[in-house]
Amino acid sequence: MAVPQHSGQSGEGDFPWWLVTLVVIGVLLASIIVSNGIYTQVFMTVAKGLWVTIMVTLVAFALATMLGLGVALLGLSDNKALRQISRFYVEVIRGVPVLVLLFYIAFVGAPGIVYAWNFLATPFIQAGVVEPMLVRDLSLMWRAIIALMIAYSAFIAEVFRAGIQSVDKGQIEAAKALGLSRFQRFRFVVFPQALKVIFPPLSNDFVAMVKDSSLVSVLGVADITQMGKVYASGSFRFFETYSIVAYIYLVLTIGLSLLLRRVEKRMRDAQGQK
Repeated sequence: MAVPQHSGQSGEGDFPWWLVTLVVIGVLLASIIVSNGIYTQVFMTVAKGLWVTIMVTLVAFALATMLGLGVALLGLSDNKALRQISRFYVEVIRGVPVLVLLFYIAFVGAPGIVYAWNFLATPFIQAGVVEPMLVRDLSLMWRAIIALMIAYSAFIAEVFRAGIQSVDKGQIEAAKALGLSRFQRFRFVVFPQALKVIFPPLSNDFVAMVKDSSLVSVLGVADITQMGKVYASGSFRFFETYSIVAYIYLVLTIGLSLLLRRVEKRMRDAQGQK
């Protein structure tokens, strides 16, 4: 059977004209924002939510990564019950839309957390050591962060599981023969090799969370999208406002994608030199 010739159709060696086009468009839009008073005002208003978007994304993703790793390790445990718990968690969370989960955590889960905290702290509350926690004490921002953490942890758990299982079992057996503990095998043998498999999909999830962080605006959290909604509803400049909102998200996501691809390439190069 003849092997088909692709002669550069894979796109690996193509000059990034798409990036040049985006940069040119981005510079033109930036010049319009600077020179046009209306666009400048919209941009300055919407940009006030930039740090909230960044903070929500970083905190939620860091927590989701830790939780996802824990769930993945449970799924790879020798204990059947732990494996079933991990599978149950992943399938349930992945089956619920992020927006629905956001509402559920904000308006059902948050009161449950407060009730559980007050129940566990009852002796201290009765002794006057601590004050009882109220639902309003758990801010909407933290409810949104918890929801994003739970939603993404299920997907990240699958990324970790696939990466860990990609490591050659022979190397793990060799590490056992050398007397390394389970933690040492994971730390020095499994994880460094799994990282090259884990990093690309994990970076994609990070970029996706930047976009999904816009969902926190439904709770009134003052991120980029919420600031845009408030400004547009008051000024009726929907075209200008949402054009700026889309522009900021594109700058964030494309910039992150390019940065993470560079990191991924350096990891591959470093792996090839070993």
